[in-house]
Amino acid sequence: MSGAGKGVVCVTGASGYIASWLVKLLLQRGYIVKGTVRDPNDPKKTEHLLSLEGAKERLHLFKADLLDEGSFDPAVDGCECVFHTASPVSFSSVNDPQAELIDPAVKGTLNVLKSCAKFPTVKRVVLTSSLASVMMNGKPLTPDVVVDETWYSDPLIAEKHKLWYILSKTLAEEAAWKFAEGNRIDLVSINPGFVIGPLLQPTINLTVEMIQNLITGKAVPASNYRFIDVRDVAAAHIQAFEILSASGRYCLVSHVANISETLEMIRQLYPTMYIPGRCEDDNPLLNPSGPQFQVSKEKAKSLGISFHPLEVTLKDTIESLKEKGFLNI
Repeated sequence: MSGAGKGVVCVTGASGYIASWLVKLLLQRGYIVKGTVRDPNDPKKTEHLLSLEGAKERLHLFKADLLDEGSFDPAVDGCECVFHTASPVSFSSVNDPQAELIDPAVKGTLNVLKSCAKFPTVKRVVLTSSLASVMMNGKPLTPDVVVDETWYSDPLIAEKHKLWYILSKTLAEEAAWKFAEGNRIDLVSINPGFVIGPLLQPTINLTVEMIQNLITGKAVPASNYRFIDVRDVAAAHIQAFEILSASGRYCLVSHVANISETLEMIRQLYPTMYIPGRCEDDNPLLNPSGPQFQVSKEKAKSLGISFHPLEVTLKDTIESLKEKGFLNI
């Protein structure tokens, strides 16, 4: 596991928001990347990847499905590291939480890890988890609280309050650690907060959509947001592989800002742009609009990550939305 590159790695869910940046950075470092997608024939899922620098020579796409055990075998075979990013994301109500979120997250993670266990070439697995699996354990989230990697969300609390995304990420990470321990897999977990930043894919994802909604006047939860730049998240994944001593979990949050502060920052960046900005009632259990609890950066700094300033991330997000046709301003 050296930083020299040229090794073979796998990225699951390669067409996704974080994964696309991960593929881009891995190619830049000289890696051969085997990426999995549900449909390699869907240009919306593949064109932005195939157009990346180095993709023609070193990117190979494979069809795989989270619920299809064994479907990841061809992509994982021969890889030094597997970056498991594929998992459904939904913050709103879902019709069938088990089928739409929990099964793909939990069974999908186990299916990927089962494939990893088959091939001795796999030296490490880096899991894309979430701050959602860290922060909800029943402790009061007061302003003096600093959440860190020792925190684990309680699935019973998430289930009680029907917070299905939090439940899916919590159960998936629990299952991953248990399987990794039982099968001697070297697992590292990346737990990012609210990920924003420029888009590589042609579609808009839920977290970046919040910035779009904020600018266009659609209602946005009046919450505190624990922001992190997508480029920092992707870089942290690679560092978690390349740094031999990396282990355990890494929370990734660069800035904590409530929605009014975020709006004001955007208005200062674009003083001539009319930004209506509308907030809706908050879920105090998730993101209390008053207390701004912090998330420790100490362990994340050991990966050598230099966080993007929030102003830069916001501007790059908005410019990307304009370029992709999601903002007409």
